[in-house]
Amino acid sequence: MTKKKSTTKNSIALPRDYVPGDDEDFMNDRMTEYFRRKLTAWREEITAQTRGTVEYLQVERVNHPDPTDVATYNADRQLELRTKDRLRKLVRKIDKAIVRIEDGTYGYCEETGDPISPRRLDARPIATLSIEAQEMHERSERMRAS
Repeated sequence: MTKKKSTTKNSIALPRDYVPGDDEDFMNDRMTEYFRRKLTAWREEITAQTRGTVEYLQVERVNHPDPTDVATYNADRQLELRTKDRLRKLVRKIDKAIVRIEDGTYGYCEETGDPISPRRLDARPIATLSIEAQEMHERSERMRAS
């Protein structure tokens, strides 16, 4: 396992159709830049969504005379708050992944130290476990729950 400190920051030109593959050096500059951009764009998208939720919750203060309307409003508000909290936690995970890119540990399994497949990282850029380690973790969780 060779981890390297990332030195590039948006200086790598990526082809529009570039997708990291198993046939290239793991976490080379192009692959690293691809995931940095993917994580940054995801973070920006979530931040924009969150801003909209906050604005909605601030504006949506209406007096509802009907108890059913009040209950519906409160349920909707709780759902929005839970969603906002989940997104806040996701942004934290994205930020941690970006830090791992910067320190050269991104893409390596926290349990085994082995590379996480580029396909897994493309599907779940915040992944910290390889598929094998994740499956082992889930099996042990199920056994504890039984």
